[in-house]
Amino acid sequence: MQTTSAQTSPAATTARKPKRQAVLEVLAKARISPRLLRLTLGGEQYAQLHRNEQADAYVKLLIPDPASGLQPPYDLDALRAENPELLPVRRTYTVRSWDDAKQQLDIDVVLHGDGEGDGVAARWADQALPGDRIALMGAGGGYTPLADSAAHLLIGDHAALPAIAASLEAMDAAATGRVLIQLEHEEDRLALTRPEGVQLDWVIGSREDLRAAVAALDLSDVGGLQVFCHAERGLTKQLRRLLVTEAGIPRENLSISAYWALGRIEDQFQAEKREPIGAIDG
Repeated sequence: MQTTSAQTSPAATTARKPKRQAVLEVLAKARISPRLLRLTLGGEQYAQLHRNEQADAYVKLLIPDPASGLQPPYDLDALRAENPELLPVRRTYTVRSWDDAKQQLDIDVVLHGDGEGDGVAARWADQALPGDRIALMGAGGGYTPLADSAAHLLIGDHAALPAIAASLEAMDAAATGRVLIQLEHEEDRLALTRPEGVQLDWVIGSREDLRAAVAALDLSDVGGLQVFCHAERGLTKQLRRLLVTEAGIPRENLSISAYWALGRIEDQFQAEKREPIGAIDG
């Protein structure tokens, strides 16, 4: 699942974001739903990722144009100065799970099924074979469900599904709360492990259906509520108004950012985060 850096609340410990590259191999891949592909990556440089304990931990994949002939690791400074057109693109993905004993990790990549609407990373993932090498940077992250929260509310779309799944697994067994996940297709639902007191609702339909589902929530008592909300940028701005402006959820209890933006590749999306169009808070 493709992600962007979470806007972190003071309630969470912000992880370091080192720029050193780790070169890992594709160990396995499997379709876990019609439009979600799981890649297992591992190797001796696993420890260079500075693995952290955040539930929304993420890494950046460095993906060159296959025609460039470049092999990882990359001298990014030299490429930037001498051949900027050959710079690998960076794509951000949540780490679905870590396995320190085996020195490997899983990432889940959303596909569109026919390859036509897939981006650079999705095409690379779909074509990847065991033994292929990939450079990664990270890991970053900023959200973990707190055991002393009165309740949890997690909201997201298909891109946020891996982070939500990891967050549910990180919760205390006695945790309570609500989860709303929007998917366009019923068959992409997954069996998610979660505490018995956490209700999971799949919103099958459009982004507007997710907004309507959030608007229908009873948020009259938000004391001690910890919120994780990540989706498409335009929708995330609308959800922020519902959660912060209307419901009055304290900003320090809220992890909210856009994981992607309609009609934008990640390069443009990341650049716009520093401009008014990319601001979620406002």
